[in-house]
Amino acid sequence: MDRRAAVRRVGIVVLAVNLLLAVAKGAVWWTTGSYAVGSEAVNSIADTVYSVVMLAGLYATTQPPDFEHPHGHERIEPFVSLFVAAGVFTAGGTVLYQSVTTIIAGDYAVFAGPWAVGVLVTSAVVKYGLYRYCLEVANAHNSPATTATALDNRNDILTATAALVGVLGADAGYELLDPLAGAVVALGILYTGYDIVSENVDYLVGAAPPPELREEIRERALAHPEVYGAHDVVAHYVGPEVDVSLHIEVASDLTLQQAHDIESTIAADIRELPEVDDVFVHVDPRELGEWKENE
Repeated sequence: MDRRAAVRRVGIVVLAVNLLLAVAKGAVWWTTGSYAVGSEAVNSIADTVYSVVMLAGLYATTQPPDFEHPHGHERIEPFVSLFVAAGVFTAGGTVLYQSVTTIIAGDYAVFAGPWAVGVLVTSAVVKYGLYRYCLEVANAHNSPATTATALDNRNDILTATAALVGVLGADAGYELLDPLAGAVVALGILYTGYDIVSENVDYLVGAAPPPELREEIRERALAHPEVYGAHDVVAHYVGPEVDVSLHIEVASDLTLQQAHDIESTIAADIRELPEVDDVFVHVDPRELGEWKENE
C-alpha cells in the first residue's frame, strides 16, 4: 500500500475506534459516576476530536505535488501533530482539574462495578492494537502525525490501566483511589502532549537529523571511486523529510559530462535513504584542497 492510502486509512481507523470508545466510556460514566472512568471518557472524547483534525490534516498532507507545492504537502504533517498535542493538553488539563477538585471536596464515594472494569480492560486491549498498527505505518512511511497518534495510543494503555486500578480500589472500599486514578490518567495525558510536541518541534525549526544519518550521507558520497573527499555536509529537516547539501572533490581534468554523471549518481544514492527528500551536490576540483577529515 502506498503512503497516501496507508496514512489515510490510519486516520479513518483511529477516528472510528476513538468514537466507539468515547460512547462506551461515556455510557459507563453516566451510569456509575466513576471519576476514573469519567477521566477516560474525556480522554476518548478528546481523542475523537483530534482524530477528526488528524484525518483532515492527513488528507491534505497526502495530496500529490502541484505547482505551488512542488515537493508535495508532507510538510503540513508536523502542524497536524501539534493540533493533536493541543487536544491532548486540553483533555489532560480538564481531567486533572476535575480530579483535584474532587479530592479537595472529599466527595468521591462511588461503586463502579463490572461494567467499568470491562470497558477499561477493553480500552487497554484495543489501544494496544491501535498502537502497534499506527507505529508500523509510521515507521514504514515516515509519518510524524501517525507517530504522534501511536504515542497517544501507547499512553492511553497506561491511563486505562491507572483508571482500572482506581475503579478496583474504589469497589474494594478505597474510594479515594478513584479520583487519584483520574489524576494519574491526567498526568499521563499531559505527558503524551509533551512527547508529541518535543517530537515535532525539530521538524518545524529545521533541526539537524541524527548524526548517524549525516555520517551515512557522507559515506555514500565517499563510496564513489572517483570522489576524493566530501565536506560541508549539511542536512536539516524540512517538515518530516531531510534536505541535504554537500561538496565533493573530484579530479580537475574530468570533462563536464563526467563530473555531472558523478554528481547525479551520488545524489541518487543519497536520495535512496528513506528520510531524504532533496539533495544538492556541489562539485569541487580536488586540487583546491578544501576537504578536511570528518567535515
